[in-house]
Amino acid sequence: MAKLDKYRQYIKNLLQEHANIVWDNRIQAQTIFDTEHDHYQLVYVGWRNQNRIYGPVLHLDIIDEKIWIQQDGTEVGIANELVELGVPKEDIVLGFQLPSVRKYTDFAVS
Repeated sequence: MAKLDKYRQYIKNLLQEHANIVWDNRIQAQTIFDTEHDHYQLVYVGWRNQNRIYGPVLHLDIIDEKIWIQQDGTEVGIANELVELGVPKEDIVLGFQLPSVRKYTDFAVS
């Protein structure tokens, strides 16, 4: 259970770090932490001139003791940040990749 608590904290910290990077004060970065069901998101909300800005930048779930990256709109890649924190690659699933392609990555298939 300690492993999952650590993973939850890593995810929350990383999402908060990304939320603190403000490049446009018209856009609000919202972190969404559903710790009961292990769903975590960073969503951008706002307006830039006449254009609505809304969408998930990061979406991670914890499923069967693995971190599933469902959406990653960062340049560095949150999987790399998790590995730097000590999360083994076999505990990270690139959920945004086709299941048939995942076996060619260094990360878990499922």
